[in-house]
Amino acid sequence: MLPDDASAEFHDFFERHYAELARLAHLLTGEKDTADDLAADALVALWQRWDRLRAAQHPAAYARGVVANLARERIRSAVRERRRVALFWSRSTDAVTGPDVAGVLDVRAALARLPFRKRACVVMRHAFDLSEKDTAAALGISVGTVKSQTSKGMAELQRTLGATAVGELAAGRRNR
Repeated sequence: MLPDDASAEFHDFFERHYAELARLAHLLTGEKDTADDLAADALVALWQRWDRLRAAQHPAAYARGVVANLARERIRSAVRERRRVALFWSRSTDAVTGPDVAGVLDVRAALARLPFRKRACVVMRHAFDLSEKDTAAALGISVGTVKSQTSKGMAELQRTLGATAVGELAAGRRNR
């Protein structure tokens, strides 16, 4: 058990960052209920290491990294489960032709189609307005990878949503 001052510090950290972490998890997974669980799981992991993390320069960056890793594992697990179900229930050998791009109506649906790393870079850079350096630290990748994955992710969103919608998304980041 941590001393009372550490407990109070963690409670303050929780109050300041829980909503942000849940929002990040929601944008990464596209699932609101899962997002709350991932944010809570991340904060439990932080609490278990709070004696060391409380002295760190950027515990919020560490927390975002934990959420990103938990979201990545959740997505991987869901994909594996869908594959198992599809293999079990498939009755034909016809290949799936791909997603219905015309059915993509909003940014969340388009984000859900991006590979995790591109999605995480786009979300952290544009929805959370993090710097390339902070995004790299949260995801455990290089700044160059953040730049390329963000650029590629935005290009994919542009193809899916159209140039106008992506321009508005990027403009929203600049207007904050």
